[in-house]
Amino acid sequence: MAVTSMKALLESGVHFGHRTNKWDPHMKPYIFTERNGIHIIDLQQTVKLLNQAYAVVRNTVANGGIVLFVGTKRQAQETIAEEATRCGMPYVNERWMGGMLTNWSTISQRVQQLERLERMIETGELSHLTKKESLLIQREIARLRTRLSGIRSMKRLPDLLFVIDVGREDGAVHEARLLNIPIVALVDTNCDPRGVDYVIPSNDDAIRAIKLLVGKIADAVLEGKAMRKDDGLDESEEVSQKVAVPARKSVRIIDDDEEIEDEALLGTATLAKLSRPSPMDEEIEEEEIEDEELPEQVVEQFLNEAAIEAKDNDDESEEE
Repeated sequence: MAVTSMKALLESGVHFGHRTNKWDPHMKPYIFTERNGIHIIDLQQTVKLLNQAYAVVRNTVANGGIVLFVGTKRQAQETIAEEATRCGMPYVNERWMGGMLTNWSTISQRVQQLERLERMIETGELSHLTKKESLLIQREIARLRTRLSGIRSMKRLPDLLFVIDVGREDGAVHEARLLNIPIVALVDTNCDPRGVDYVIPSNDDAIRAIKLLVGKIADAVLEGKAMRKDDGLDESEEVSQKVAVPARKSVRIIDDDEEIEDEALLGTATLAKLSRPSPMDEEIEEEEIEDEELPEQVVEQFLNEAAIEAKDNDDESEEE
């Protein structure tokens, strides 16, 4: 059974792509047609690939894995925080800090610094400081909270990355690829899907579309946690257990020179993680999805709306 219906996707505007002059040719297999200068995404593929991504996330979490939610664009920030919190997973909805994955040891030290400063404030250890010094520390705490609040509970590198808008989050995608962390992402018609392991072709600008799809991924996490409890996996065993990560599907080609140069940038903890034996690949059995046929007049109605909406988010993105 499909995770969501095609009608729900249509009503949320998932099918609206960008203007045809902004498309990425590598998204051609996921495009259904073009209406009045707007690309229309093939929702039959969206339903199928969403179902596949749902299974990947569910099985990763069921095996004790961590899914990091990433979405820093204005339309996604609130939804990312709400849904990640609802399913108990870490998230990044402010600016992506370079090295958040590849230099995780330093980032974790920053989290510890934040916790230490907060304890000092609570215990009154900073009462002897001058007003200026106290103000500077308060500002530092506020800055660290803004950037690190979503990952404070993350004690190790994630096993899966869920991204909204791979074009905007290219830094997160690049670091995940270096560390061989699988990526699930909402990919619009103006983005390159080649660096993504599990593509979900979708409008990544409309708030309703983002809420629908991020909510489904959060549901997959909750279902995976329920399976984990049924299997009797204790929370304390979760960190130490080797996680079975789903097999990668996309082929990535990285020059040897590039690998050497990038590895030189990695921290000690990250290199230690890379030296571990590769986790056992887990095959995800794709559930058979019956092609859902909607009445022609319904499809025509939603397609014609593309001309009316005209993808105003393109202009908003340019202004940002």
